[in-house]
Amino acid sequence: MSIELGQRERKILEAVVRDYIRTAEPVGSRTLARRYKLDISPATIRNVMSDLEDFGLLSQPHTSAGRVPTESGLRFYVDSILEFRRLSDKDQEAIQQEISRTTHEAEQLIRNASRVLSSVAKHIGLISAPRFSSLALRQLQFVRLSDRLILVILVGESGLIQNKLIEVEEDLSQDDLDRFNRYLNETLEGLTISEIKKRIVEEMRKEKNQFDQMLTRALALSRKVFEQETVEENLYVDGQIYLLDYPEFADVDTMKSIFRAFEGKSILMSLLDKTMHASGVQIFIGSETELAEMEGCTLIASRYSHGSSPLGTLGVLGPTRLNYSRIIPVVDYTAQVLSRLLESTF
Repeated sequence: MSIELGQRERKILEAVVRDYIRTAEPVGSRTLARRYKLDISPATIRNVMSDLEDFGLLSQPHTSAGRVPTESGLRFYVDSILEFRRLSDKDQEAIQQEISRTTHEAEQLIRNASRVLSSVAKHIGLISAPRFSSLALRQLQFVRLSDRLILVILVGESGLIQNKLIEVEEDLSQDDLDRFNRYLNETLEGLTISEIKKRIVEEMRKEKNQFDQMLTRALALSRKVFEQETVEENLYVDGQIYLLDYPEFADVDTMKSIFRAFEGKSILMSLLDKTMHASGVQIFIGSETELAEMEGCTLIASRYSHGSSPLGTLGVLGPTRLNYSRIIPVVDYTAQVLSRLLESTF
């Protein structure tokens, strides 16, 4: 059910949200009248706050006469009231410099983006690194290290490089591996890993000669490479220390729940994945995350890309009383800068 508010109700809801973001405390009508230029009497403010509570936009904690915004109130504020700030030149410069500092390697650029999100936003910075299973392959190379150990070098079209060590059951010479390299690179360049697996099976059906054995062995190696990929490999988290700054997370059980999500990381990845194929900044407030561990948290996230191809998602995680007018532009600009750097460098 959509809610329509008059100008007075909107002004008072905005004042309550702004005060709650700043203090984390319930706010009363007299405080609002004193702190904000509403040109409305405390009695009228009190009546309007009562109406907003009836609409489900404010709630009144049992221990306080003041009110706080509900998740619905915060959502209305973000969607219908909030005016976004232009990111300062200082913040823009810091984001650009810190992401590209000391490196032009794709993996390190992505790693830096998580750190800069945390340091600029003063909250938790998250970024999901590209998964090779969803990236188009530019080059694959097998290098023999010993009788049973092979180094696999993968280069995605975005320039991301991933090295993996795999153990094999048969002794493969470097000549064998070079033949794998030549054939696979000629046949599979530009395909994603899921497409690669299908293509190899198709090629095996077409070829009915001695080449079949090589294809079978190449497929076995390919499966061995990509079955090792885990969610934890693809997520960077920075700034957990900022959780200690917020009174709403002071409860031990709440803190434990959030840190459990950080330990497993699959919970956070499932949240970031919701933004992977959405355009623009996405905002998940409290229960909108659909994750019990993230109750009381907000995620502001945006995907980053290489050209038109989404690579991953970055975002800021904090309490529901995040400073939305500041954090949203930070996330948006960071995603733009990272995308631009990845595209121009690779």
